[in-house]
Amino acid sequence: MRIAGALFAAILAAAAVVRADDASPQRAARPKSPVTVAFVVTPGANVMDFAGPWETFQDAMVPELGSTMDQQMPYRLYSVSDSTKPVEMSGGARIVPDHAFSEAPNPNIIVVGAQKGSPGMLAWLKRLSEHAIVMSVCTGAFQLGRAGLLDGHPATTHHDFFDAFQKAFPRVRLVRGRRWVQSSERVYTAGGLTSGIDLALHIVAVQFGEDAARRTAEYMEHAGEGWKVPTETPVEAKP
Repeated sequence: MRIAGALFAAILAAAAVVRADDASPQRAARPKSPVTVAFVVTPGANVMDFAGPWETFQDAMVPELGSTMDQQMPYRLYSVSDSTKPVEMSGGARIVPDHAFSEAPNPNIIVVGAQKGSPGMLAWLKRLSEHAIVMSVCTGAFQLGRAGLLDGHPATTHHDFFDAFQKAFPRVRLVRGRRWVQSSERVYTAGGLTSGIDLALHIVAVQFGEDAARRTAEYMEHAGEGWKVPTETPVEAKP
């Protein structure tokens, strides 16, 4: 079944860096709504890495944005791949992407979960990362590393792949034991699977306030508070 995605463009203010001594997410200037979120899917894409953040952004509501439910839902989601042919995800699930990289509207946020990736995906990430927030989930961090988005910055990934990640990307400072890490001004990396929910909630909190993130978590019956945990200030990796 094709997952519907709205085709809206919006200008997104850069998210504020979270300091290590903060007790809660820092608010950035509220972005103009709607905010478009692109979910990258190539063969082997992990269902949880995709579905967790998708549900989070889909469920976020900000009452002060308007009087109707549509106005109060700030995020517009779409899936994107090398083509619009069906993509087989983990466990045999299939998705028909809304767009191909070549014609997808420019997103404000890009979500990259664990997957095989492709040259087209890496080129798309490199081009759009100059303006969009990019978040990886699980071993999606490998794709961000291959795109050169993590060089000289801290990052994390699924704990089973710490050693492989450190070996593959020696210029990236691996951060162990964190649900997520803000790697640079616009780039975030999350640990495995459900860590992606916490990172998505954190981005909601940064953009629309902690109350919006809390309401979303409660609606999803997500009891964890990992989205509140402050990350390290991005630092330059030593050569």
